[in-house]
Amino acid sequence: MLLKSPIRAIVLPFSCFLTFLSLCLAAQDSDYEAPSDPWGNPDLNGIWQAMGTAHWDLETHESRAGPLWQLGAIGAIPGGVGVVEGGEIPYRTEALQTKLENQASWLELDPVVKCYMPGIPRANYMPYPFQIFQTDQNIMFTYQFASSTRNVFMNRPDYEAQILTVMGHNLGRWEGQTLVIETTDQYDWTWFDHSGNYHSEALKVTERFTAFGPNTLWYEAEIDDPEIYIRPWKISMPLYRRLEHDARLVEFKCQEFSEDILYGHLRQTEEAAAALEEVRQLDQE
Repeated sequence: MLLKSPIRAIVLPFSCFLTFLSLCLAAQDSDYEAPSDPWGNPDLNGIWQAMGTAHWDLETHESRAGPLWQLGAIGAIPGGVGVVEGGEIPYRTEALQTKLENQASWLELDPVVKCYMPGIPRANYMPYPFQIFQTDQNIMFTYQFASSTRNVFMNRPDYEAQILTVMGHNLGRWEGQTLVIETTDQYDWTWFDHSGNYHSEALKVTERFTAFGPNTLWYEAEIDDPEIYIRPWKISMPLYRRLEHDARLVEFKCQEFSEDILYGHLRQTEEAAAALEEVRQLDQE
């Protein structure tokens, strides 16, 4: 996909430079060793959160007006430097057209607008915190958005998924100081961001969580989906520990906020039926 905006043409090389710089910084701290949990593995327990605008668009993007003009500046979509290594997502030609259609109608089509669980990897860079609980056999991720959860089965490479799920089938292992999670068997209707970047059911996500400081994780996710992309591609970003004294996940069951989107047409139908019934009764009188 060619960059047509002069601003993006300037920002893209800068994005690549920042990605390279971030990798260098991560490499410099690669000798950091996290404290061990009771089973001798790196202790990643805690509440974490991404910063930035990846949840709006994984690629470099300009700021633009939001969907509700009444919100003014606070409702605008902020610009941001991309987190895709190499700068652009390598879509197949026909898949790119679907992505553009998604982006044009994101407010109607994006599943998280309806409070659906975000899927992987998107759950990790939503603008909400998540918490890691780890044992030697399982690692649990609990996300504030939509009260989503995922259970990572450790050291069980032959454990097969029985069904597709929104958050996928998660198999984990330790590679030194890095937690590696391979996620498959996700439904194909989750997106990667608000900009319509999407996948098929063939998606395989390989995530790597590495502590490079007491309060920072380096997060990488390789996206492999031969039905949508011409090759695998990778995103990377830091995740930060929430350090507030009383830091916790608070309940955010957002279904009630999206009821009108999900069920409004049913209520409208009932209201219309009631109105017609009232008119019918008046006619009979």
